[in-house]
Amino acid sequence: MKMKGQYLERTFIRGLETTATYLPQSQEFILHSPTLTSMKWWPGNLGKTVNHAVVMAQLFIRGKKHGIHPFIVQLRQTENHQPMKGITVGDIGPKFGFNSNDNGFLKLDHVYIPRENMLMKYAKVSPDGTYTKPPTDRLAHGSMMYIRVAFLDATAEALAKACTVAIRYCVVRRQSEMEPGDKEPQILDYQSQQPKLFPQLAMAYALYFMSMRTMKIYDNLLVELANGNYSNLQDMHALICGMKVVSTTTMSKGIEVCRLACGGHGYSHASGLPDLFTMVTHFQTAEGKNTVMLLQTARYLVKCASNAVSGENLSGQVEYLSESPQGKAAVGSYSDLLNLGVLHDAYKHRAQR
Repeated sequence: MKMKGQYLERTFIRGLETTATYLPQSQEFILHSPTLTSMKWWPGNLGKTVNHAVVMAQLFIRGKKHGIHPFIVQLRQTENHQPMKGITVGDIGPKFGFNSNDNGFLKLDHVYIPRENMLMKYAKVSPDGTYTKPPTDRLAHGSMMYIRVAFLDATAEALAKACTVAIRYCVVRRQSEMEPGDKEPQILDYQSQQPKLFPQLAMAYALYFMSMRTMKIYDNLLVELANGNYSNLQDMHALICGMKVVSTTTMSKGIEVCRLACGGHGYSHASGLPDLFTMVTHFQTAEGKNTVMLLQTARYLVKCASNAVSGENLSGQVEYLSESPQGKAAVGSYSDLLNLGVLHDAYKHRAQR
């Protein structure tokens, strides 16, 4: 996608090079990595641990491509943990953090698996090679939803840990007597500290409540999918992409604010903050790079806004775009700023604008 001479960042999923070719005569798939760039890279626990993996590959039947589908592939022998025939697998090496997780690489060289190893809840391949399409192509959006929803809770927990360490430190740490002979005050009482830490504490609560709300919406979506209702799938995909970005970016920046608020002690591993930061900051690129995730949400919102301008009545998370434009939220006193209804209207007005 090109705009004003610049290319917008995106992930070229449909260009996946790993292939899965079906053989009707033996009822098997041949999985193959035909190029260096088709090797799998980054999956957690792949480097040294797992014996089986769900591998995404382009499905070919009698020379016709049917798009990306998931396949269960045995990687290592259960008897001696050695790689199976045609499997090249290993660890990608040290990372910025989280090195307890053996992220790995995988190359497949004409690996045969039985037909039953294709996950066929929606798309199906019969023994004779007849292909049955899934009810909707949007089901591809759901493959990474759960882990992204799980990130929301993890980011709230990580930021809460950082706030706990930093605020407790600022209560115990005393520095610089205000008047000669006075007891040194807690550094939390300094006005320069409170604007750093209190917003992070509030955000930790906000992320936690947001994660619970999003998980509830996700659980409802699973019920709808089980009943054959796919109408909210795209809406949920856009919501989770946006929430993943907001939560992981806010969390990562917030932990660094907490670390710096602890002065030199925040640089010490004894504080726990350096390990915490390196453990979770990769959430910003794991399971979807944040820039790409933002673009997916943005494209969806622009499309919905265009439909709303055309007179279409929207539903779900974007229903507000179809409503009449809100006037300025009425704020007549300080107490109005504590009124959730007023705050809700203000945010809705800003989102519509």
